[in-house]
Amino acid sequence: MNKTKKLTYTAIIAAITTISSSLIYIPLGFVKIFPIQHFANILSAVLLGPWYAVLQAFISSTLRIMMGTGTVFAYPGSMIGALLASILYAKTKRIEIAGLGEVFGTGVLGAMATYPIAVLFLGQEATLFGLVPAFAISSFTGALMGYGLLKVLSKNHTLSNIFN
Repeated sequence: MNKTKKLTYTAIIAAITTISSSLIYIPLGFVKIFPIQHFANILSAVLLGPWYAVLQAFISSTLRIMMGTGTVFAYPGSMIGALLASILYAKTKRIEIAGLGEVFGTGVLGAMATYPIAVLFLGQEATLFGLVPAFAISSFTGALMGYGLLKVLSKNHTLSNIFN
């Protein structure tokens, strides 16, 4: 797939993710659980590759913050999860491994990266053990949705038709 197509798909996925952010999120304390971002991360990781997946996560997070439907915590979780999912998928070509990368990248690494941001920007002592479950639940839900869609599309040989 050429770069123009990849950028176009990245923009489309980021737009759909941003629009749906005003419809589907779960406020939990000072974070917003947003499984559609993780769904988009899996799609981008598998379909577009690492840099486009991270770009999609960055664009979506930035637009959600600008619209008031996201917080600064969107950056570390979504971008780390997208990167790890993409790298693992590129190495293994297995959708389930990409899903695990998204969950670990967001749920553990992203939550750990968010902890100092919560302390710095909010002046609150956020508990790391409060962030990890929230991020893990959100990323697991979105990764499961992405996995399901990609498995159905690959079983029906639709993915090869879309991207050729």
